[in-house]
Amino acid sequence: MGAAMRRIQAGSALSAFGLGFTVPYLYVYVAQVRDLGASTAGIVLAVFAMAALVVLPFSGRAIDRRGPVPVLLVAAVLASLGALGMGLSESVPAAVGSAALLGAGTAVMQPALATMIVWCSDPATRTRSFAMQFFLQNLGLGVGGLIGGQLVDASRPDSFLLLFSIEAVMFLVLAGIVLTVRMPGSPALQGTRPAGKGGGVRALLGHKAMVQLCVLGFVLFFACYGQFESGLAAYGTEAAGIQPSTLGIALAANTAVIVVAQFVVLRFVERRRRSRVIAAVGLIWAVAWVIAGYAGLGHGSQAMATAAFISTYALFGLGEAMLSPTVAPLVADLAPESMVGQYNSAFALVKQLALAVGPAVGGPMGASLHGPYIVTFVLFSLGITYLALRLGRQLTPVQDQPSLATKTSRVVAQHLPEKESVSA
Repeated sequence: MGAAMRRIQAGSALSAFGLGFTVPYLYVYVAQVRDLGASTAGIVLAVFAMAALVVLPFSGRAIDRRGPVPVLLVAAVLASLGALGMGLSESVPAAVGSAALLGAGTAVMQPALATMIVWCSDPATRTRSFAMQFFLQNLGLGVGGLIGGQLVDASRPDSFLLLFSIEAVMFLVLAGIVLTVRMPGSPALQGTRPAGKGGGVRALLGHKAMVQLCVLGFVLFFACYGQFESGLAAYGTEAAGIQPSTLGIALAANTAVIVVAQFVVLRFVERRRRSRVIAAVGLIWAVAWVIAGYAGLGHGSQAMATAAFISTYALFGLGEAMLSPTVAPLVADLAPESMVGQYNSAFALVKQLALAVGPAVGGPMGASLHGPYIVTFVLFSLGITYLALRLGRQLTPVQDQPSLATKTSRVVAQHLPEKESVSA
């Protein structure tokens, strides 16, 4: 990686490290530590999610017009103020307002960072760049959550103020690092982008491949991330008899698989068609849901049920490791050069919608409708496979498999006369 990319990745990892300090404890902090009640905690979490839905439709155009750096700086400052405000909140209005700032700031960071990665990469290096970002963000979240768990004390509000202060500082560190990055500007990527006429939402909605990718993305996030801490957790405790502490072990297994497998999986993914890789993820997740069904509906021992439940989270992690170098680079390669920010923001908006709808649907089903819950998400996983294969028919060969462009350029270089090859 070049110097600019290294700094972008470092800033992204540190901001994830800061989020890891507070995200697992936000509900407990509002409901119990500040004694504002469970309903207020629910409202705070809802505002945190809704703020992202409000700002993302506007952030993409700002990124494309102003560049990702100014937008990221504003987002980092807003998120820092929100984190510090949350640590000082003693009333409902203060907590809700801080959640809105924190949610809006962190939501805008993602498409801005993604656009910076696009500007500092090309189709040949983009896959590894996004894989590295996903790896470092998960590592940062995991380490932050681990350290935060050692510092937090529900009987001492000051310990939570320390966590939120660390988070606020990490966002400011991200802003400081971004200020030192020399962006090369939006590169022209030959042969990977549609010509594109005009811009804005109408152009995006008229791009059939991008629309199909957004539909696929919604199903991906709805069937996986939208269930982690809601439906699947409720199903595990109610149907499989999983202890709450085991949920933490399952999430740790998920993160461990991502960290260990990411770069092994990357070598496999780089040589395959993206649509086929996403289709394979659907099959892997279908198997994961079947194993979850055995954990809650089978007649094995409690130890077997626990092992099966943890395996479900581990298989989800394997699928995530396959998706990280596949989906985000594909969004970038589909986007016209002048609309990279809008495409990234649109896909981030789809993700937020899935994360909002997923718990609302999966939570009640996982808690009470155990059999239908498993069947529903096995079918959703198989739907991922179908949608991915269908998307593949809308992609150019290079969009579906960027390694073809590298092979072609090497062949051309080998057949050029020596002087011409050197000058190229």
